[in-house]
Amino acid sequence: MRVLAIDSSGLTATVAVVEDEQTIAEYTVNYKKTHSQTLLPMIDEVKKMIDLDLSSIDAIAVSGGPGSFTGLRIGSATAKGLGLALGKPLIHVPTVDALAYNVYGCGDLICPIMDARRKQVYTGLYSFSHEVKDGTHLTEAAFHVEEQQMAIAVEELIGKLNAYKRPVVFLGDGVPVYRQMLEEGLEVPYSFAPSYMNRQRAAVVGALGIAYYYAGKYETAEAHKPDYLRVSQAERERALREKEAKTEVREMTIEDGAVVAEIEHQSFSDAWSEKAILETLEQNNSVCFVAEKAGKRVGYLLGYTAVDEVEIARIAVIDEMKRQGVGHALMLALKAWSKEHQIAKVLLDVRESNQAAGAFYAREGFVNDGVRKAFYQDPKEDAVLMSLEIDK
Repeated sequence: MRVLAIDSSGLTATVAVVEDEQTIAEYTVNYKKTHSQTLLPMIDEVKKMIDLDLSSIDAIAVSGGPGSFTGLRIGSATAKGLGLALGKPLIHVPTVDALAYNVYGCGDLICPIMDARRKQVYTGLYSFSHEVKDGTHLTEAAFHVEEQQMAIAVEELIGKLNAYKRPVVFLGDGVPVYRQMLEEGLEVPYSFAPSYMNRQRAAVVGALGIAYYYAGKYETAEAHKPDYLRVSQAERERALREKEAKTEVREMTIEDGAVVAEIEHQSFSDAWSEKAILETLEQNNSVCFVAEKAGKRVGYLLGYTAVDEVEIARIAVIDEMKRQGVGHALMLALKAWSKEHQIAKVLLDVRESNQAAGAFYAREGFVNDGVRKAFYQDPKEDAVLMSLEIDK
């Protein structure tokens, strides 16, 4: 198996091409340049140096957080773009998992720490156990996640490590920042990993990524999202502005196609492609709305008219905006449009198991009209038919 590995979650930018039993190439830079300046040129340089045809890779392993918000976005967007272009799966490798894997086979408790500022770190706790293969003298090291990645105060982490009563080895960019606090507070034996293994390395992301791939831990490029673990202050402020902003609904345009397709893939197992969405938009009998909050597209509705009826084909709202009135705003827009265009009835169907959606439609005034057996596929399921009379 051949994997392209990318890690830009911290100050270090690193790219590698890794196979099951060897690293083909690795390019790592820990310098005062932004990852937007370095990452794509690094990938291009690796391609040139080993005559790499990107179509020959089987998957893309990318660090998924925690770490630098900007770095995670750049690495995630780069991996996602390549995955979409090449049709390759993505392997999400938590940054601190990969940092711990740097000290493969270590008998101590492994504690990667990344500086999260304000005397907090991103960390996790890891260990290796050694097992002898049956009938041989060969031992294999099994990687164990003792505690999953977390954001934690340094003092709380010190207390947790003292409670383990085990020797611990530290690595990561949080070590020079909090070394004095660790030395003053620890009551267990400790050590610090040497320079060649104390920062992110794409070769390690790739090696751990291959192990995760064989364990079935991979995803499509469409489904991939970075795991920020803790949102930034800027993102918290933006989310608050979006939450408090008024929902605006307008008719959909071709410029909305890519965003609507992305929300489709996040919302449905049978997602429509961007091409299918744009083809719907072009039809004379289609009704297509997009909802925005603070300039961000947060939901959409697609429907078709026939005589004096309109059938809702798709309606979705992004996860972080659910239960904030976006779906209601879309329905209000459709009802107003229907009244203006002398539509008498709105029709829809919903999966029988989707009780939340059924309850939402009931609140909007829809009533049950019956059941259509085995209507849905992937998975197969009955559809509940619902309708709404439009007041004249």
